[in-house]
Amino acid sequence: MIAMKLQRFVLALAMAGVCVALGAPAPAQTAPNVYPQQSGYVDARGVLIYYAEFGKGPPLVVLHGGPGADHTYFLPWLLPLARTHRLIFIDERGSGQSERLQDASQYTIENMADDVEAVRVALGLGKIDLLGHSCGGVLAEAYALKYQQHLDHLILNSTFASTREMNEVLAREKAQMPPDKLARLNQLEQAGLFDKGAAWEHGRYPAEYETLAWGDGYFKFLYGARPDANYDPAQGNAPTNWELYREMWGSDGEFVIDGNLKSVEWVDRLPTIHVPTLILVGDHDECDPSLAREMHEKIAGSKLVIFPNAGHMNFVDQPEMWQKAVNGFLGGYGIF
Repeated sequence: MIAMKLQRFVLALAMAGVCVALGAPAPAQTAPNVYPQQSGYVDARGVLIYYAEFGKGPPLVVLHGGPGADHTYFLPWLLPLARTHRLIFIDERGSGQSERLQDASQYTIENMADDVEAVRVALGLGKIDLLGHSCGGVLAEAYALKYQQHLDHLILNSTFASTREMNEVLAREKAQMPPDKLARLNQLEQAGLFDKGAAWEHGRYPAEYETLAWGDGYFKFLYGARPDANYDPAQGNAPTNWELYREMWGSDGEFVIDGNLKSVEWVDRLPTIHVPTLILVGDHDECDPSLAREMHEKIAGSKLVIFPNAGHMNFVDQPEMWQKAVNGFLGGYGIF
C-alpha cells in the first residue's frame, strides 16, 4: 500500500513537470579552478632575482618596463592569462623585490637578459613564451637576440628597437605640451634635476618636474579609452630604484634617453629573429606606432596589432582586445 501511494506521488510530480530521481545522487558541481601563487628568488650569477608565478599551461614569462618599475603594474590586468598559461613575472635586477647592487654600472639590458635566462633554467621552464612591455620589450628583444633557441613565442608590447628613434619620438611628444608647462619644464631641466631641495630629495626628480613630465607631458600618451583614475604623476610613475633609472635612462629628464640604454640600436639585427613574434601598440602610444611598424617590417612573419583609442597602457585601455590578441597568437582563442 505504501509503495503504491509513493508511485502515485511520483507520477503526479512527473505530470506536473517536476523531475524526481529516487535513490540517485545529486548531480556533482564542477569545482572552481584554483591558481595558487608561488614566489621566490633565483640566484642569477650572484644577483637575487624575485619571481612570482601562477596559472596553468605553457610558461609565459612577463618582463616589466621602467626601467626600474616592477611586475605589479601588470596586475590585475593580465590575470586572465593564468587560465591558459603558467605566468612567471620577474622583478628585474635592482627593481621591485629583486636585489639592489652597489655598482650601478651593472644595471644593463645585457645583464638583465642573462638574468632572464638564469630564471628559465632555475625553474626548469624549457622553451618559453616571452612578453615584454615598454623597456621590458627592449629586454625581451635582447633575450631573443641572444637566447632565441629557448623561445616558442615573442611578444613585444609598446617598445622600441632604437634609442635614437625613441629620442626623436620623445622630442615630438615634449613639443606638444602646453607652452607655459613646456617653458617651466625646460627651465627645471636646464637648472639640473638632481641634488635639489632637502637632503632626502637629492636622489630623485623634484615633485614639480614629476607632475609636469609624467602628467602634462606623458599622460595623454599613456591612456585612451580607460584612463586609470589611480594614476598619480607625482608618485605612480616613479621607479622603485632611482640609481638604476639614472644609470639606464639618464639624468637629463624624461624626454631624452642618454643613459646606458643608448646601446640599444638593434633595428638592423631584428631580421635575425625567426621565432613567431607579435607586436602590440596603442594608436597614440608613448612608443609611437611608427616604431612598431618598423619592427614588424624587420621581423619576418611577425604580426602587428594597433589598438584603437589606446596609449602605452593598452592592456588597461582595451583589455578584451588585448587578451584576444595575445591568446589568439599563443594558440588559445582570439583574433588570429
